[in-house]
Amino acid sequence: MAGVSYLLRVLPLTLIRRQIKNTFIKSLLYYLPYVTLSVMTVPAIFSVSENPICGVAALAAATLTAWCTSNLFLSATAACAAVLLCCML
Repeated sequence: MAGVSYLLRVLPLTLIRRQIKNTFIKSLLYYLPYVTLSVMTVPAIFSVSENPICGVAALAAATLTAWCTSNLFLSATAACAAVLLCCML
């Protein structure tokens, strides 16, 4: 596993020596961290409780809060509060 991790980090450094000019590759590398985070986070939101409606409420609360305030801590707090309120009802 360490060898695979090492190769994945070293190969791009050794194979790509010049600046990347392809706009598709540049945009792919720009959005890759966001996609990876979304792929890990969204399934966890829907499986947070037995009731999938609580997951939908958490996603809606976090999305609305992030859209309005752009504050990660506030978005996470709103999602947690939405799950708590949904599970209490």
